[in-house]
Amino acid sequence: MPRIVGIDVPDRKPIRYALRYIHGIGPRFAEEILERAGIDPMKRASDLAENEVAQIAALIDAEYLVEGALRRQVQQNVARLRDIRSYRGERHRRGLPTRGQRTKSNARTRKGRKKTVAGKKGVKG
Repeated sequence: MPRIVGIDVPDRKPIRYALRYIHGIGPRFAEEILERAGIDPMKRASDLAENEVAQIAALIDAEYLVEGALRRQVQQNVARLRDIRSYRGERHRRGLPTRGQRTKSNARTRKGRKKTVAGKKGVKG
């Protein structure tokens, strides 16, 4: 497995797909990196020469925010929203969706498992 920017990428996949295993690199950035490095996107990661791996790593280090630095920046952005008590910050604090989705019948990913609340007892008569 070639190591790019401290991450092991799968060696049996074409490099255009293997690069996507790095947090912060998606399809568009992977294609852009390979185009600028002059590497065939369909070349398998295991077939890359050392200088090609080094070239990719240098490009990523110089121009893209990836892995730990990206995660840290996202956490800082969320913390800032919480600190200024914005609506989005409050939604983050409560663990609810922040982008306007409905929560009455969905949002289980954000809210977690159902917490059953005892229903109101019916009054007879």
